[in-house]
Amino acid sequence: MWPSQRANLDTIDWANSERHMDVHIKLGQRGELSVQIYRQLLGAILDGRLRSGERLPPTRELARRLGVSRNTVAFAYEQLTAEGVLIGRIGAGSYVSERIPLRDAMPRRAPTGAVEPLARWQSMPSPIELAATASAYDFSVGIPDARLFPYTTWRRLLANEWRSPMALHARYGNPAGHPGLRTAIARHIGLSRAVRADASDVIVTQGAQQAFDVIGRVLIAEGTCVAVEDPGYPLVQRLFRSQGANVVGVPVDEEGLRVDAIPRQASLVCVTPSHQFPLGMTMSLRRRAALLAWAEQRGAVVIEDDYDSEFRFDGRPLDPLQCLDRTGRVIYVGSFSKVLLPTLRMGFLVAPASLRSALLTAKQLTDWHGDVIAQAALARFIDRGLLARHIRKVMRVYAARHAQILESLERRWGRRLRAIPGAAGLHLTAVAEGTPAHVRRAVDRARAEGVRIGLLADYSLGTSRDTGFVIGYGAIPLSRIDDGLRQLAAGFR
Repeated sequence: MWPSQRANLDTIDWANSERHMDVHIKLGQRGELSVQIYRQLLGAILDGRLRSGERLPPTRELARRLGVSRNTVAFAYEQLTAEGVLIGRIGAGSYVSERIPLRDAMPRRAPTGAVEPLARWQSMPSPIELAATASAYDFSVGIPDARLFPYTTWRRLLANEWRSPMALHARYGNPAGHPGLRTAIARHIGLSRAVRADASDVIVTQGAQQAFDVIGRVLIAEGTCVAVEDPGYPLVQRLFRSQGANVVGVPVDEEGLRVDAIPRQASLVCVTPSHQFPLGMTMSLRRRAALLAWAEQRGAVVIEDDYDSEFRFDGRPLDPLQCLDRTGRVIYVGSFSKVLLPTLRMGFLVAPASLRSALLTAKQLTDWHGDVIAQAALARFIDRGLLARHIRKVMRVYAARHAQILESLERRWGRRLRAIPGAAGLHLTAVAEGTPAHVRRAVDRARAEGVRIGLLADYSLGTSRDTGFVIGYGAIPLSRIDDGLRQLAAGFR
C-alpha cells in the first residue's frame, strides 16, 4: 500500500462506512462489462461527480443492481485501487482517494439545446441577484436587519412544532395554508390594519411575489391591460408581463396613484397605498375613494399591496382600500419578509369570496403549499403577541436610522437633494439635481467605495422623469449611515 493511501485510510470516518453514494452505470451490449464499469466510475471520479473520501457501493450491491456477477464489479474496483484512484479496507468498503490526478474543473454540461422560450421571456431582464458579499455601507432596499430577528425564540417554536403529532403526518397540506396561521393572520391584520377578514378569506403564500403570481394566473389573459404605479416595483411588472399582460405605467403624485391617468382599458390595477414604492408617500383618502369608484365603474380589480405598512413612524394610518371596498373588488396582499426575514418566504392574500376557489386552485397547481411547520410556528409567534412585540422593538431602531438619514442629507446635500416626505417603511427616496447619467455616475463612484444604494431611475417605466436615490436603512447600522452618505455626496460632486 502506498504511503499516501495509508494517510487517506487514517482520515476516513469509518464509523459512517454504512453510508455510500449511489452511482448510475449504464452497460452496453458490446465490450467487457468490467471495463465499462471501470471507465464510468473513473469518469465520475475525475469530473467530480464522485468526490474524494466518498464511499462507493459494496461490490455485492452494485453487482445485484447491474445484473452482473460480483467478480465483474470486483475486477473494476481492483483496477481502480491498483491505480490509486480508490482505497479500500476489508470490512469497510472502497473510497475515492483524496490524492488523485483530477482534471481541470470542467463541469459536465447538458446540450445547449435547440428550443427557445416565448418571445416575451427572451426580452425579460435576467434574474435580480442580490449581492452576497457585505458592503461597508449597505443601503439596500427592502432588506430588514437580520440581527434583530429573535432567532432563539424562533428555533424553540420550530422545535416544538416538529415534536407535535402533525409533523409526523406524511400528507400534503391545505393549499390555503396552515389553519392556525390563517386564523392568526386574520386577527392580526384585523387589529393592526382594520382589514375585514376571517380565516376562510386568507390564503397563505410564499411571500408577496407568489401572491401576485397566483392572482395573475386567475385574472390575466393574453393582452390584459394591467395598470401599475410608475415608478414602482419591477418584479411585479415583469411577472405580469410574463403572464401575457400589457403592463402600463401610471404616474404618481403627492397623493399617490393618479386615478385620472389610468387607461380606460385597464381591468387590473396594482397599487401600494400605505407606502408607495419606492417614493414613500401615502395615498390620500380622497384618492382612495376615487380609485374604488373607478374600479366599480369599470368592473376592474384592485390589488392592494400593503407594503411596509407595519413600520409607521409618524402620522395616523389611513384605512386600507380593502376596508373601504363595498363591492368586493380589492385583493389585499401582505408579507412578513420585511417584518421578520425574507428567507422565511411567508406572505398572504385576502380575496373576495368570488375569487377564492379559483385562487386556491391556482395555488395548488403551482405550489400546493409551503412549509407547514414554519407556518405553524408563525401562528404561535403571532398568537402569543411576539410579532407585535418584535415590531415595536425594530420600529425604534428603524425610526432612529430614518431620522439620521434625513438629518445627514440636509446637512451634507442642502438643496441639491430633496428627500420625499414619508412616514413609514424601510427606505426613503431623495430626488437629486442633475441628469440621470450624472446620478448614475455618482452611484458608480460610491459603489467603488463600498456604498450599496439604489437608483430611482431603475424603478421607472418611463412616465417619471425624476432622478435620485432610493436609500434603504434596514441593513445598515446607525453608526455607519453618516459616513456612507458622505461617500455618496463625494461621488456626486
